[in-house]
Amino acid sequence: MYLYSFRLISLCSFKGGEEKCRRAWAQICEISRTEFHKVYQRLGVHLEEKGESFYNPYIPGVIEGLTKQGLVEESQGARVIFIEGINIPLIVVKSDGGFNYASTDLAALWYRLNEEKAEWIIYVTDVGQQQHFDMVFKAAKRAGWLPQGDNYPKASHVGFGLVLGEDGKRFRTRNTEVVRLVDLLDEAKNRSKAALIERGKGEEWTEEEIESTADAVGYGAVKYADLKNNRLTNYTFNFDQMLNDKGNTAFYLLYAHARICSIIRRSGKDVEEVKNKGTLVLEHKDERDLGLHLLQFAEVVEEACTNLLPNVVCDYLYNLSEIFSKFYSNPECKVKDVAMKL
Repeated sequence: MYLYSFRLISLCSFKGGEEKCRRAWAQICEISRTEFHKVYQRLGVHLEEKGESFYNPYIPGVIEGLTKQGLVEESQGARVIFIEGINIPLIVVKSDGGFNYASTDLAALWYRLNEEKAEWIIYVTDVGQQQHFDMVFKAAKRAGWLPQGDNYPKASHVGFGLVLGEDGKRFRTRNTEVVRLVDLLDEAKNRSKAALIERGKGEEWTEEEIESTADAVGYGAVKYADLKNNRLTNYTFNFDQMLNDKGNTAFYLLYAHARICSIIRRSGKDVEEVKNKGTLVLEHKDERDLGLHLLQFAEVVEEACTNLLPNVVCDYLYNLSEIFSKFYSNPECKVKDVAMKL
């Protein structure tokens, strides 16, 4: 909500230049920045901030340059760029002389390409803005900023679907408000902490260990629940399913990871040393299945990056966890014995 709010206010305030509007805009930005930073800290996100107002000084020059190239035309009092194959124009200057989303997005794209020398610019918004960015990118190609085809530098739009509640409607609280991410993280952590205490960890671990584990499991569960779905489709959010220790969940992957760490710890060996000096013999079918799946990792990462689909990596990791669990549980593979003899 804040992002959309200060986007609109920044455009209005800088056009009118009213000091009252500027102060209100700055206050909203600071409140938003403070609250967002709390969430970013939890998720380990680091940002280099350049809000939309940063690009305002570049807009007139960019529009002028596009006009000199013959791309900008008059239409019903506005200045627009016509895009082939699309029956509506890209409005870059409104009929009242003001700028809009397209003005800012074109200026930002110009800056990123010419000042920051970006090779691949990825825009992440909801799927409803697909046509808008498609028009911006096509205008940039007409201007010669971007090459034709899929060569570098390039710009891509990454759309995402809606998060739905179990009623099939947009995920909201009981009083119909949109669920805030910070509240979602709090709930996930609290449920994870309760599950740990229920399993008796409260008696074995310190409070600090309980808190850090609840953070890792709870936040990881939220991240994975979002990333494992194809970003273009809507999906239903369910806390119980998200924190389940069976099936395609973060909890299941973390459990497999803990088992692997246990094997390494119990072996008492330096893994890098073993990798450099050891000999790998895959005799059993479960061993070969695990080895062959591991060899696919590079291809999966390349596919995910090329198509901008994180769920491809999630699918791979879930399948890897299943194959590893089968391998680990097979008495013929003797994982525990091998761990002790490494």
